[in-house]
Amino acid sequence: MNLLRKPPKYCQGFEDRHGTIRWYYRRKGFPLSPLPGLPWTPEFMAAYEKAAEGEKIEIGKAKSAPGSVSTLIASFYKTSGFVSLSDSTKTTYRGILERFREEHGTKRVSHLQAQHVRKIIDEKTATPAAANNLLRMIHLLLAHAVDMGWRRDDPTRDVKKVKHKTAGFATWDEQHISQFKAFHGQGTRAHLALGLLLYTAQRRSDVVRMGRQHVRDECLSIVQQKTGQLVEIPLHPEFQTLLAALPLKNMTFLTTAQGKPFSPAGFTNWFRDMVRESGLPDKLSPHGLRKAACRRLAEAKCSPHQIMAISGHKSLDEVTRYTVAANRRELAKEAAPHLYGVKTRT
Repeated sequence: MNLLRKPPKYCQGFEDRHGTIRWYYRRKGFPLSPLPGLPWTPEFMAAYEKAAEGEKIEIGKAKSAPGSVSTLIASFYKTSGFVSLSDSTKTTYRGILERFREEHGTKRVSHLQAQHVRKIIDEKTATPAAANNLLRMIHLLLAHAVDMGWRRDDPTRDVKKVKHKTAGFATWDEQHISQFKAFHGQGTRAHLALGLLLYTAQRRSDVVRMGRQHVRDECLSIVQQKTGQLVEIPLHPEFQTLLAALPLKNMTFLTTAQGKPFSPAGFTNWFRDMVRESGLPDKLSPHGLRKAACRRLAEAKCSPHQIMAISGHKSLDEVTRYTVAANRRELAKEAAPHLYGVKTRT
């Protein structure tokens, strides 16, 4: 990697009074954003991409349309509730809100009634999860409108969610894992990807950032991108074997065919291709391996808090489900002999 070549567009660097070179993303209409490390390194480019996707400052728009949905969204982006969110969550919120702004941005917030919200949500019932996510975003917007005195009420309180049943991401079972490993042998990128997901129990956004800089004292230490939670995971022997075979020059364990770090979305698309190649169902995803890792911990009789120490979950609710399911299976095994021993009365 040639670090002396011209930096990416809109990047400016200067030397501070301590002799440290500092880089910033400086673009008209966008917030000034600091960039870590040196140009073209993975950490620098990751921050650069986030800065480039940041909220554009729409000069004069609020003045031209006071009280509009568009102005409300721009105001919501400045609230402490939004600013304190993780970068990945902000991106998700923005994606939903900007689509909503495109369709309804010129409308006045004070005119929005429950029947209007219900109609907007009903038009998206073909995708229940997306409809409910949009309803939640509209609720957050209107709660902000109430806080600012733009409205006296929140009409979303009378709008019901779209009913749908989902089990969430499918959890990999041991047969799935064995079949994947048998097809994608040790030394392949697919085998490495499975190991990183299964032996760390982390999200894809953290797995694609993992590198040797995160390994010290036989632990993998990384601050989760979504939650800001530091997790320190002792290295599994099989995981150590995987890492020992990797080249030392890369900043991340996983790289694309071109030798560059994966984006989270790009990684998921590639990994799903690997799943299909191994003959497994399309429903199996990277996140399903995070769930499989938690399942394994629960089956090993780890407590919810022990699982949380590895996975980084902040809520007991989800990890408790794993331990309850594991305990139920164990109790069923213990009870089964008694069931078999019952004789039918004649």
